[in-house]
Amino acid sequence: MQSNLNNLTSGDGRAWLCRAVVLGLVWLFGISLKGAGSGLNVVVVVNQASRDSVQLGNYYCERRQVPPQNVLRINWPSTNIYWNIYWTLSDFTGVLVNPLLAMLANRHLTGQIDYVVLSMDIPYQVYTPGSVAVNSTTSALFYGFKSDTNMPCSVARGSTNLYAGSEDVFRATPPIDASSNSFLVTMITSSNLALARQIVDQGVGSDSTFPTQTVYLQKSTDWARNVRYWTFDNALFDTRLRGNYSMQRTNDYSIWGYGYILGAQTGSVDYSVAGVSFAPGAIADNLTSFGGWIFQYGGCLDILSLLAAGAAGSYGTVDEPCAYLQKFPSPLDYFYQARGFSLAECYYQSVTNPYQGLIIGEPLAAPFALAGHGAWLNLSPNALLTGTTNLALEFDASDAGGPPLQQVDLFVDGVFLETLTNIPPAAKNVLTVTLNGYSFNYTVPPNATLDSTAAGLAGVLNAGSGRTEIAAYAYGDRIELRSTDLSRTASRIDFAAKTTYGATDPLTTFLTPDNAGFLDSVAYGIQSFAITNSPIAGYYLQFTITKTNGAVVSMSVTNTASDVRLSDMLHNLVDLVNANAALQGSDGAVAEDFYPGDPSGNPPQFNLRARSPGCQAAQLQAYLTGASIITFRPPPTQHQARLSGSSTFAFIPSGPQVLDGNLPDLLPRAQLYVTAGATSLPLSFTLDTTTLADGFHELTAVAYEGSNVRTQTRVAQTVCITNRPLSAILTLLSFDATNIAVEAVLPFSVVASSTNVAAIELFSTGGSLGLVTNQSSATFSVPGTNLDVGLHPFYALVTASNGSRYRTETQWIRLSGPDAHFTVSISAPPPRLAWPPTAGRSYDLLSAPHPAGPFQPVATATPSTPFGLWTVTNGIGTQLFYRVRTSP
Repeated sequence: MQSNLNNLTSGDGRAWLCRAVVLGLVWLFGISLKGAGSGLNVVVVVNQASRDSVQLGNYYCERRQVPPQNVLRINWPSTNIYWNIYWTLSDFTGVLVNPLLAMLANRHLTGQIDYVVLSMDIPYQVYTPGSVAVNSTTSALFYGFKSDTNMPCSVARGSTNLYAGSEDVFRATPPIDASSNSFLVTMITSSNLALARQIVDQGVGSDSTFPTQTVYLQKSTDWARNVRYWTFDNALFDTRLRGNYSMQRTNDYSIWGYGYILGAQTGSVDYSVAGVSFAPGAIADNLTSFGGWIFQYGGCLDILSLLAAGAAGSYGTVDEPCAYLQKFPSPLDYFYQARGFSLAECYYQSVTNPYQGLIIGEPLAAPFALAGHGAWLNLSPNALLTGTTNLALEFDASDAGGPPLQQVDLFVDGVFLETLTNIPPAAKNVLTVTLNGYSFNYTVPPNATLDSTAAGLAGVLNAGSGRTEIAAYAYGDRIELRSTDLSRTASRIDFAAKTTYGATDPLTTFLTPDNAGFLDSVAYGIQSFAITNSPIAGYYLQFTITKTNGAVVSMSVTNTASDVRLSDMLHNLVDLVNANAALQGSDGAVAEDFYPGDPSGNPPQFNLRARSPGCQAAQLQAYLTGASIITFRPPPTQHQARLSGSSTFAFIPSGPQVLDGNLPDLLPRAQLYVTAGATSLPLSFTLDTTTLADGFHELTAVAYEGSNVRTQTRVAQTVCITNRPLSAILTLLSFDATNIAVEAVLPFSVVASSTNVAAIELFSTGGSLGLVTNQSSATFSVPGTNLDVGLHPFYALVTASNGSRYRTETQWIRLSGPDAHFTVSISAPPPRLAWPPTAGRSYDLLSAPHPAGPFQPVATATPSTPFGLWTVTNGIGTQLFYRVRTSP
């Protein structure tokens, strides 16, 4: 072998050394990957003590094209189920956090990784001995452990997630501060490996599918857990403006029997998910105390049941959160999904204080991501590159009229190398918005960003809001416009937006409204009322409603006994409101969400809701007073309610109240998006190949859309760099197959072309497999069980004594688990058995004179190729039946 290599390198050696000898599977070239983030930005953490963890991690790496150096192996005992539930803060830090940070630094990935996937059989609760504080592992790795000293019905100090609601790029908006180590962390796990792999498939299979199924926001009858309903209308309004997303609110207790849906937010203790399946990429969660007790019984809906029904991601708390809205996902996570953000981005943007919340799911799932197209223009597979070479490629925005492309990065072998272009909002570009007959211009200043441009334009619009009666709110690169004129409908709002060059700079800044323009609200005006103190015999409550047509409707209840509870009086009054015929029409109102109060201090209360949507119907006023009866007359255009009674009662709130507890959801609304870049990005750049090791490399260019969603378009190509005489060959010995049994030992040989070799190192999934020093050739024996079932790349890096390096061609080998049933054929003469084996696996050959058996072993074979053959040498001339089985 050595002499042949020397002979070949003396003539056309470089061409031979870079010849494409492909063994196994390779990544697809020119592929367009969709989603805000990709496998390049993910670290997969596997627990080497669990075969399921390792196999799931391998599966995820294959499905998401995660580079092999992005896998971190930890060791945590998994012999007891409780080891997979809890670990101390000290163990969490020593086993996971510190190794992760060290790995990122050592492998030059620190600025590249946004996502961390924890691959099953890793503890999901973090605690400190002697303390009552419990965090989830995903949140503790997201932004650090938060000690909740007031336990548990409080919000831990320092637990506010600054990324929440930002609609910004995660790396530019860390949850704590710019110096913190922060990651978008999810765990992928289930009761078994098959279901965990299903979660991966549900996420990967969702990319850019633009599902049309519906998301359901459920306001259940469970008063303590349905509290998110106040936030439903805001999310519904935003997704209506997007125009590409189906969302509906309901009053059902559960999603039982809902069929095929895109997602759900519920609030119930427990319910069945029978008759429900989720579209790929679905997000679904339930607000209850212990949804994150996935391998414990907490008496609550286990979020694993939602994932088993097909959801790609879910969220549940691992400790008693109480009914704090900020500890649970806002329904805006569905609006973020509609924008194209990834599943992990959606969840972490929607939870303000996530320290008790466990996120399980495929983090990159992005069913509404709108990717572009890209291709290398002068780079063929395995092209030979030397010195400083000129390369060219082109990216184009989506055919569906998506955002422009802003930035292009270059990665070599999965590691960031450089930014090829980054197009900011150009100074002197002019953004113009016309509102109700008034035009406003904003000139982009130097060094602007998408966020600063959106904020600057919103400031200009708000300066003129006294004339336009339109208020502007900036959320990252988005501007929300709300009418403040209660009498003006959306059709009467004059609205237009455009961008122009300004002076001399190119037009790289764009202002895009949703296609819908301004829309009227479909939300119903609502106001809450509560009453405190105890009733006395003879005291009464009175409710007076003045409708928009001036009609007055009054109802009252009187306490006739000394033992009547305040909640009973209020409930009777609510019944009178709902039974009054004058309030049943579209100009009426309904009393709902009655709550009798509780010993912890929550008073009896209810909501009064208009029966028609929009601002006009919401102009009902409620008057809570301690006097017997106080007359209140609103303007005739208002829809008024007055709750009054004997002076012993205290009313919350007091005084006249219109039904505008949700006023922002009642006003006509529109949206603007600020983007930057170009719809077509042809690029030419130079690559100094002398800074890289000689040999085989993968060049990957990634283009990002010019919004804060930053959907990626990724194109890759293999090349061979030849600048120095050093070369090497990696050979898999003993096997002529790319599908090999996991129980086999894989022998590799590495032979260098020079005798002055300092080191030969073999790499695969998770990093280095072995190192040999001061030898020009080396052999490595790799037990397949160390890497476990999955598709694995193998390559060697040879370092010469003078510092030059050579990277061998990557060989892809699939390590396979147990065989499925296979067919055995027989041919003659002479009789020969043939079957499709897994190379490296031992098979027993058995025979019997009758098909009913018994079968007796006659031979054992261990094929080294994908073809199993065995020639019958005994019993020729005798009728025999044969079977082939995997050896025990």
